Amino acid sequence: MTGDLISTEPATGAALWRGPIGDVDAEVAAARAGWAAWAARPVTNRIETMRRFANVVRTKAEAFTDVIARDTGKPLWEAQAEVDSVIAKVDISVAAYSERTAQRRLDSPMGSRMALRHKPHGVLAVLGPYNFPAHLPNGHIVPALLAGNAVVFKPSEKAPAAGAFLIDCLRQAGIPEGCVRLLVGGPAEGKALAGHPGIDGLLFTGSAATGLALNRQFAAHPEKILALEMGGNNPMIVWSTPDLHAAAVLVVQSAFATAGQRCTAARRLIVDNALYEPLVAEIVKLANRLIVGAPHDNPAPFMGPVIDNETADQLTESFLAMMVQGGRPIRHIGRPVADRPFLTPGIIDMTTAARGDVELFGPILQVIRTDDFDAAIEEANNTRYGLSASLVSQDPDLYDRFWANARAGIINWNRPTNGASSSAPFGGIGWSGNHRPSAYYAADYCAYPVVSNESDAARATIGIGLRDG
Repeated sequence: MTGDLISTEPATGAALWRGPIGDVDAEVAAARAGWAAWAARPVTNRIETMRRFANVVRTKAEAFTDVIARDTGKPLWEAQAEVDSVIAKVDISVAAYSERTAQRRLDSPMGSRMALRHKPHGVLAVLGPYNFPAHLPNGHIVPALLAGNAVVFKPSEKAPAAGAFLIDCLRQAGIPEGCVRLLVGGPAEGKALAGHPGIDGLLFTGSAATGLALNRQFAAHPEKILALEMGGNNPMIVWSTPDLHAAAVLVVQSAFATAGQRCTAARRLIVDNALYEPLVAEIVKLANRLIVGAPHDNPAPFMGPVIDNETADQLTESFLAMMVQGGRPIRHIGRPVADRPFLTPGIIDMTTAARGDVELFGPILQVIRTDDFDAAIEEANNTRYGLSASLVSQDPDLYDRFWANARAGIINWNRPTNGASSSAPFGGIGWSGNHRPSAYYAADYCAYPVVSNESDAARATIGIGLRDG
């Protein structure tokens, strides 16, 4: 791929940013040449530099917020929250690095000592998504740099402006240019970067289909680290709860925040038949009130558009396909602006329909009714994914059963499926990840442990098995 990559605003179609397609070989070579000097710096120096990065982002918060909002279409308030997460990630990562990769002295016999330290891998590639184009790649980049790695970052071709802004902030903070490289490009550049012999690992956030392909590719390279953050077909169970309005709010927040473009978004609502009609009525009432609009609209919208027209078309077709498969529409998905990717929430009852196990990355909620709580848990686990799950219920015994039996890396009670904290590990099982959780545990895959048995002087004897000398 040659020429320039152009980012257009989903809400307006206006050109936002333009950048030349990068050279994968050149970017990896620059990172390989630069990482050793960065790794040789004292960790205190790297921490100080990353804190300068947080301060740079603070000074540019308003401009960064605007870029993210325009690049993705998300509301301004949500883009501001993403910038806040970028800033907060530094202190969280410093604490995690200290806890997860701390130097330790261990007991050892014969007057020697055992030391545990950690080393960086070298050059790590980071492939970023479009839904959180700053926060999610930053969640890999900051801990990778703290550990002493160099990074080659390829942002999503659907939201490259925010990624470029992020790299500019890192460089303004004093990260050497050789240690943090921006690779602009599309799928071809991403594939070439993932397969490049000059990288020592890949940190990926994106779809399950791409993650599975990367997993197969890296199976032949056990010497390289691979951390996968993929999607989810996330369930939310509502059972035995008197406050249906609060339950409806949690459902709407889980299913439709970020226009449903979160890997932790609730895709399936599993509800007690006895609560079905009044709960769905509350959900529809709220969904009808949600403002869908452009980032800078006043009043502020709850939802912006999805990322592009192609995605909006696919989601609309998926809703129609579910109807063909026997789904009963509760609230039809809408397309209020014909030539822009705005969608209004779609809700469909799939209780008696043929259900596919796919991640519909947008504002579509499938509803499944059941009379038995064990059957509800079974339905929640009826997926190859395993990222997030939530129970809304006043019964703590039900939560104990849910927590014990739900297959997910994030299991919540009376909270949304989304909005996970960076101060905790973040990851899933099945098709949602490869058992390398990120967020607070990102330090685990950014450095590897080295154990040393050490003594100040050579002392050795052989006490058995020798002939008389």
